[in-house]
Amino acid sequence: MNLMKQLPWLVLGCVAATHASADQVHAAVAANFTGAMKSVVAQFEADTGHDVVLSFGSSGKILAQIQNGAPFEVFLSADQAKPEKLEQDGFVVDGSRFTYAIGALALWSSLPDFIENDDARLTSGDFNKLSLANPKLAPYGLAATEVLEALGLTEATQAKWVQGENIAQTYQFVATGNANLGFVALSQIMSEGHVTQGSSWIVPSELYSPIRQDAVLLKKGQDNLAARDLMAYLKSTKAHEIIHSYGYKTE
Repeated sequence: MNLMKQLPWLVLGCVAATHASADQVHAAVAANFTGAMKSVVAQFEADTGHDVVLSFGSSGKILAQIQNGAPFEVFLSADQAKPEKLEQDGFVVDGSRFTYAIGALALWSSLPDFIENDDARLTSGDFNKLSLANPKLAPYGLAATEVLEALGLTEATQAKWVQGENIAQTYQFVATGNANLGFVALSQIMSEGHVTQGSSWIVPSELYSPIRQDAVLLKKGQDNLAARDLMAYLKSTKAHEIIHSYGYKTE
């Protein structure tokens, strides 16, 4: 069945009893990995015949949903801390955790030529708002605050911050012009290995802690062949080629 479904968890209560057929897996995925995961899943479904239900959101909110009984079977986080927390709390199949992607941060504007591939626009203060994800919920938001601290710009820019709940909302603030500058995941503005929108500065990785993104097989999916196959597929050469095309690295 070559069909990708996306359902917010809040509407899943009425269908939870029917979601877990033998060839279907429900995966919760960090917002930064949206484009890459849709591409991976399309190929996975074509190759295996399995069906994947996707739910996207901030890793912090997904963590809370899992802890409160959400019907997810696989979790792709934007960091390592939340999968580790779930391991400690007994939600994860032993030995299933691995790093599926290493993320990159970009300073982006939807305006062409607004950023000249450096931090000059950010340093000058010549922008209306600076969009970043909530650092308490989203690892890319935490990385953004680390960059500002490293550049000595936290106090100078803080009055212009507008925080998104997750990196997808952060991107929307910039895309719609509500903020003409923002820290986003490189994957959100990259396709087939090239930045395709607006203007940007790919932030040097030494300015923030590595964004190692871990996946886990949750105990709700331990007997689901589709869930296990999806976890294995994320380690495949074919999946890695897709993941790299969105600006991520893999191990």
